[in-house]
Amino acid sequence: MIGALDLGVTVLDTSTNYLHFRSHEVLARVAGDLLPKFHLSTKVGYFPGISGAEHSLAPERLHNSVEEAARALGREPDLVFLHNPEHSLTPGTAQSSEALAEACAALASATSRGLCAAWGIATWDPTALPPLVDASAPNPSTLMVRAGLLVGVGTLDAAEALMEAWGLGTGAMWGMSPFGGSIKAPVWARVDSRVFLRDGGGYSRAQAAFRVAYQLPSVGAVAVGTDEPAHLGELVGALAAVPDEQAVAEYRTLLRDRPSTQSA
Repeated sequence: MIGALDLGVTVLDTSTNYLHFRSHEVLARVAGDLLPKFHLSTKVGYFPGISGAEHSLAPERLHNSVEEAARALGREPDLVFLHNPEHSLTPGTAQSSEALAEACAALASATSRGLCAAWGIATWDPTALPPLVDASAPNPSTLMVRAGLLVGVGTLDAAEALMEAWGLGTGAMWGMSPFGGSIKAPVWARVDSRVFLRDGGGYSRAQAAFRVAYQLPSVGAVAVGTDEPAHLGELVGALAAVPDEQAVAEYRTLLRDRPSTQSA
């Protein structure tokens, strides 16, 4: 975390279920003095279960989870995400629309009580969510989705549909998993992501893939791991790169022309 601060990274994202549901306690214990220096976000929606983690949109459980997060962290989070609501929803049903609306209301209530400064939604697969949005329910301030060259057209379209449904402006969408799991995956050795930059010759493939993730879809921030300070520094350096908007647009057209081969 000190290395991140030295690089100018001042946003920290975690979740209640990380580190076997101990992430908040561990953060408070090992870096409590540093937490005030970060804009801190976390996620709620997963809970310890008999057979492992279980997902729930029960309003009371969500509200209590936000309260417990603030207590364990020793401070109120700046942002709390509803974590992967699609895991407890059935596409296209009235019951699911109501469940999503009630979950949103629970996080809005927690925010109004001062348990967090704002709330949002983090979704790994947003494709089922747009038809379930209730216009009368509270709107999140931030949406987090997968971003990058490995994201399918279904996720890109759904993310943009949610932004429109919730009236969110530029910068209100965050990206995650820009490398689809790992920059060491074989795909990154086969694909030269630098073709999506105007000045790609001065950057590595990892840097190019990270920078292009800000365009697929258009996001204001991208979450990455902080385990390797050198890797984090490389990615921060990539922010100076300029994407080739025409190349990105052509890539999106290719995705749309081949929907049957694209996952969400």
